[in-house]
Amino acid sequence: MATDPLHDFSKETFSFAGRTRTVYRAGEGTAVIVMAEIPGITPLVADFARRVIERGHTVFMPVLFGSPGAEPTPAGIIKSIAPACVSKEFKAFALQSTPPAIDWLRALARHAHEQCGGAGVGAVGMCFTGGFALAMSTEPAMLAPVLSQPSVPLPLGKKRRADVGCSPADLDIVIERTQTDDLCVLGLRFTGDAAAPAERFASLRKHLGDSFIGVEIDSSAGNQWGHKRAAHSVLTEDLVDQAGQPTQEALNQVLDFLDQRLAG
Repeated sequence: MATDPLHDFSKETFSFAGRTRTVYRAGEGTAVIVMAEIPGITPLVADFARRVIERGHTVFMPVLFGSPGAEPTPAGIIKSIAPACVSKEFKAFALQSTPPAIDWLRALARHAHEQCGGAGVGAVGMCFTGGFALAMSTEPAMLAPVLSQPSVPLPLGKKRRADVGCSPADLDIVIERTQTDDLCVLGLRFTGDAAAPAERFASLRKHLGDSFIGVEIDSSAGNQWGHKRAAHSVLTEDLVDQAGQPTQEALNQVLDFLDQRLAG
C-alpha cells in the first residue's frame, strides 16, 4: 500500500462565517499558513511545508481546491483550475478586488495565532494563491507574507498584469502597516513567467517601496541555470534544491524571512 503523502499531518476543520474547510496541521512553534498552488496540496507542496516545520514553526495548510496529496497531472490541473477560476470566492478575473475567500483566511490566521502564540503569523501563497498573503496582511497578526509567483487576477490584459490582487482599501491598510508596524512583503517569480508578470512586481514596488522584497530568478533563453522559459513554481515543481542554485537560495530566503519576522 502506498504511503499517504500527508501521513505526518493531522487533519482538522476550521469554520468561519458559515464556511468550513479541512486544514492539515503539523509542527510546533509560531504559525505559518501554507496555501497550495493549483492543483492543490501536492507532495511537493507538503515537502515545502515540512521545510517550514523543520525551522520550528507550526504549519496550517487549508484545502482550498483539489485532492490533498495527489500528484499534479494535466487532468488534475484542469479539474482544479476550472472551478477555481469561476468561483465567486476567488474572483480570479476581478480587477482591484480582494477575493471573498480572504476573509476566511484572515480568520484562520487569527485562529492560528491564538493557538500557537508568538509575535504573529506568516503566510505563503503560491501561484493561484500567490497574492492572497498580501490581502491577508490587513490582519494585524500577519507579520510575514510571502507571495510566490502570484497569478491572480489571471493576467489577461495590461490592467490585470499590473494588478496586485486586492482592493484599494485593503492595499491602503497594508501600505499603512509597512509604515507603522514595519510590515515587509517578500515576492518570488521567474523572469519569464507570464502567469506572474513583471508588471505585477513593478506595482508592488511602486506601492510598497522598500517594504517589498522582489526576488526574480532568470529564466530567459539560455540562462546559466538551465531554467526552462516556462518555469513557474519557485518553491516546488521548478525548485532545484542544490547549493548555488538561485531557487535554493530563494527557498532559504523564504525560510529565513519567516524565522526573522516571526521572531518579533
